[in-house]
Formats: sequence, structure tokens, C-alpha cells
Amino acid sequence: MMPLKTIDDQKSLNDLLEKVKSYRPQADLELIKKAYSFARQAHGGQLRFNGNPFFKHPLKTAKTLVELRVDEKAIAAALLHDVCEDTQTSLKVIQKMFGKEVAFLVEGVTKLTDLKFQLGKEDYLVENLRRMILAMAKDIRVLLIKLADRLNNLETLEALPLEKQKTIAQETLEIYAPLAQRLGMGGMKGVLEDLAFPYVYPKEHTWVKLYSRPRYREMEDYLKRVKRVVNKALDKAGVEAEIHARGKHLFSLYKKLLVKDKNLDKIYDLVAMRVIVKTVEECYTVLGIIHKMWKPLLAMVKDYIALPKPNGYRSLHTTVFCLDGRIVEFQIRTRQMHAEAENGIAAHWYYSEQKAKGKSEKELKAGFKVPLDAFSWVKRLSSWQKEIGDNSEFLEDLKIDAFSDRIFVLTPKGEVVDLPDNSTPVDFAYAIHTEIGDSCVGAKVNGKLVELSHHLQNQDIVEILTSKQQKKPKHDWLKFVVTTHAKGAVRKALKESD
Repeated sequence: MMPLKTIDDQKSLNDLLEKVKSYRPQADLELIKKAYSFARQAHGGQLRFNGNPFFKHPLKTAKTLVELRVDEKAIAAALLHDVCEDTQTSLKVIQKMFGKEVAFLVEGVTKLTDLKFQLGKEDYLVENLRRMILAMAKDIRVLLIKLADRLNNLETLEALPLEKQKTIAQETLEIYAPLAQRLGMGGMKGVLEDLAFPYVYPKEHTWVKLYSRPRYREMEDYLKRVKRVVNKALDKAGVEAEIHARGKHLFSLYKKLLVKDKNLDKIYDLVAMRVIVKTVEECYTVLGIIHKMWKPLLAMVKDYIALPKPNGYRSLHTTVFCLDGRIVEFQIRTRQMHAEAENGIAAHWYYSEQKAKGKSEKELKAGFKVPLDAFSWVKRLSSWQKEIGDNSEFLEDLKIDAFSDRIFVLTPKGEVVDLPDNSTPVDFAYAIHTEIGDSCVGAKVNGKLVELSHHLQNQDIVEILTSKQQKKPKHDWLKFVVTTHAKGAVRKALKESD
């Protein structure tokens, strides 16, 4: 293999290796070097549609994955992910040179790249969504590489024909951004949406940008004052913290404006103050300090540390009457919580690996093979997608189970149950156990009896009433249950009793 040709190449590679080494000292850096050199030479003088050297794209994809702190095999696969598709290199060559695992990841990303989600053609769309779910279930790193690949493609989208721009951007808003959100990757989801926004809704994008810009400027000076006051109070209490303002992503702001009568004054988290501390105890200390200085809005204090969101998000949120009586939201979290909020499943894996000091080298190297609660929904999708033959039904169920908003409700013992929005007590019952679902005769929500078709809300406490006399579910339940699991269980029980 020829040596690297230019100083720029050497600098790019060294930067990549240094960053990997900073979070993964045991990484096989030679694998990354080899993949970099191979991909660089395989793409040779190829240019992308915007006139840039082709290799800039896989390099940028790899850099994004380094920011997510993934392992060296995923980084090598990112560098190589276009080699089989855009050069004469075969997958066999990749496997021979880089091993089965890297070749598997490259093949998985290539297959995802081949999937064209024609959003208006249901059968075509569903078939490709099924294939994506199978790829995700085998190894989530395939999707992480694809998300990083999509991010860079969006950054250079303006060079494509208008029709293709809109197709790629809409696909991002409807498929890739929701998947990033479901994996807890709030940072990735926000950037994907903001990059796609102007191509799908150009007029709305311009309007939101112009409408919000003066308010952002005004808030900037105000929040500097707030930061000084909070810093002084935390210093006095001996709490070391990073404090910075976070502006709401434009697409997220647009969606919120649609339900708030397009009134910025009704959006309290347009710019939120983030306070990042070292420990969970300090999170609650900071909350107390802020509440001592400023009165909170009672319905706007949320403890996502005690009760994490379904995608694993943890933080304390409080909205207070701040300086000059203005309303400001604070988000308080540890550094680990912040990394998990931004990078989701990648951060979960990284931190679990850091804590796994007592595990064998083989277990440590397993990386994403370690089972994760945050990943269990993909496994569920993989199993039930094989059972549903009807494409319309599959697509509807997928929208509910994978792409819809989620709520978390509690059992009387305080256990958290993750459900899609608009779920009912029957959906909850089947999420606990099939037998509880089949024998369900009533439900209490927050201590009050409700109809079984009642729509549950976030943080409801749900108690299911059962009867030994009821051996099978009611046919009417199919009119209001939401989850795929509940629908399938009801149908199965009714079929067996016929």
C-alpha cells in the first residue's frame, strides 16, 4: 500500500487518531490508519456533485462518529462506507483486509444507502423500512454510520437538483430524524431537522428565522445577566458548574409555534439555561438554589432524573420567574446526562464501557453487542415486523411504535412503562403482561376509575383491575388499542377462543 501523499492527509489522520485515543486508549489505531489510507486511494481523484474531493465525505462521516465516541471498527467502516458502491472494490476485499466485522458494517451501510424511501409509494416504502429495521436489529452501528452519512449529505445538498433536494430532506424529516430521536440522540435529531427544514418548507423556514432572530438577540444580553447571578450563587454554595444558553432548534421552534398560535411569548424554552454539574446530588442542590432565588411555575418543574424519558433522557427542568419577572427555563444535569442527551445510545455505550472495569477484554470489545434497554424497541420492531404481512397495517403500526411521540406512565409500585402517545389502559396492561391484558376489566388512573379507552398522559399512575372470570379480551378493544403488541395479543386471544 502506498504511503499517504500529502501533509493535509497526515494532519487529518493524526487529528482523527488523537481524538479516538482520548476516549478509547485501547483502540486499534492501526485499523483506522489502514482504512483511511485504503479509502483515500480507492476514491483517488473522484469528485462529489459539489466539486469537492470525494474522500472529504467519508472523512467527515468518520469525524461525526468520533464525536459520538464510537469504536474503531465503526470508524473504519465509516471511512470505507462508499468504497464498494463508488469504486471497483468488492466486499470480499474489504473482509480480507479489515475483517468480518468491518465488512459487515460496510455492507449494512451500503444496503441502507440503496434504500430509497419513496414516501408516496406505500409498498415500496414499507419494504425498505422493513429492511432498515432488520439492519438496525443486527447492529445499531449501521444506523449510526448512516445518520452521520446523512448529516454530511445534507450539508452539501444545495448542489443537487431541486427535486432531489426535497426528496432527501423530506426523507430526513420523516424517517432519519425520528429514528435519531428514538435512539435518544437529541443533538443529531436537531441538526438533521434544521438542515432539512429549508428544503421541505422554504417559506416557513424563512418566516421562523426572521421572526425569531430579534428575540434571540434580545435574549442574549439578558441571559448573560442571568448567568452572572447564577454563577455567583453557585460559587457561594461551592458548586462547580458549566452554564450556557441553548437556543431552540429552528424546526423544533416551528413545530411548537404551530401549537402556540404562532406566538413567541408562549414559548418559555426559546432559549434555555443549561447548568452542567459533576454529580446527581449537585443537580438537586442547584435546583434548590435557583428556586430560592426565583419562584418556579408550579406545573413546569420536571424531574427526568427520577423518571427518565422513554429514550433515556435525564435532566431536571424548571421554569422560573427570573430577573425582571421574565420567564426562563433551566435544565440541570451531570456531564454524563448531557452526553447521553446529545448522543443517545452511543453515549450509553461509551459510559457503560468506562464503568465496565471488571469485565474481560472480550466483553469490553463487544461494544454495541452489550444489550441496552434503550435499544430494546428495535428488537421488538424486528420481531413483529415479520408477523405483519399487510403493508398498510405495518406502516401505521410503525408510525405509532417507532416514529410517534412517547409517554411514560407508572405502575402503582413506581415502575416506568414506555408507551406511544394516545395509549390506553389496555395498551398499558398488555405492556405489563399478556395475562393481565386478557383479564383486564377496569383501570384506575391517578386513583380514579376511567374507561378502558381513556388516553393516558405523561406520568400517570395506572392500576389495572383484573378478574379471574374474564379469560379473553373484548373484540371492541381493537377499536381503541394503539400498540402493535396489544393489537397482536388481542387478535391472537380472540382467534384461539373462536
